[in-house]
Amino acid sequence: MKYLRKVLTVTAKDLRIEARSHDRVPSMVVFSLIVIVIFNFTFEPGLENRASFAPGILLVAFSFAGLLGLSRSFALEREHEAIQGLLLAPIDRSALYLGKMLSNFIFLIIIMIFSLAALGFFFNIGIFPLMHRIWAILGLTVLGFVAVGTLYAAMATNIRLREILLPILFFPIIVPIIIAAVKALDGVFLGQKLAQVGSWLKLLVAYDVIFIIIGILTFEYVISE
Repeated sequence: MKYLRKVLTVTAKDLRIEARSHDRVPSMVVFSLIVIVIFNFTFEPGLENRASFAPGILLVAFSFAGLLGLSRSFALEREHEAIQGLLLAPIDRSALYLGKMLSNFIFLIIIMIFSLAALGFFFNIGIFPLMHRIWAILGLTVLGFVAVGTLYAAMATNIRLREILLPILFFPIIVPIIIAAVKALDGVFLGQKLAQVGSWLKLLVAYDVIFIIIGILTFEYVISE
């Protein structure tokens, strides 16, 4: 219980900072909506197969907006030298990782909600009847995204060209989860049940578990460098 309390304390700190500063979520929402609107105007009105492009567009918009938010994950601690305070606090490094990961998960779920709503509106897709299937896929996708992203954001904290290097390091690792999410969503949009896209869901689950374990085991060394 003490360990969980420490995790939630780190998460609550990030949520309070965001509630006061509005530093990340608004910019991510705007960025995601702009990407979806741009894609909307690349297709002719009434094009029958527009829905087939929807999963890819959703994940592209989410990925770039999410990376924008993840790059700011340790920004305040770095800018105000508060990262040393976190490291000196009597808290296990894995709890710090999980707390940061949970706050990033909450932020990115908010972005995914706005992105999904915008996608359904602009591409005229009936999302609500499929919502229970869609969120099973998107929840696993966001979890894997933040599991890797939180670790890499911590790794890039002390790198001088972090804004350039973070996407270069991050996107090759995240490609499998993006492909699995696109394939699973494509099947759901075509009317398939979750059992019919089960192989892609298993890949998402395996990816999430592996990288959460890697993050827990390596975060102490990554953040201390």
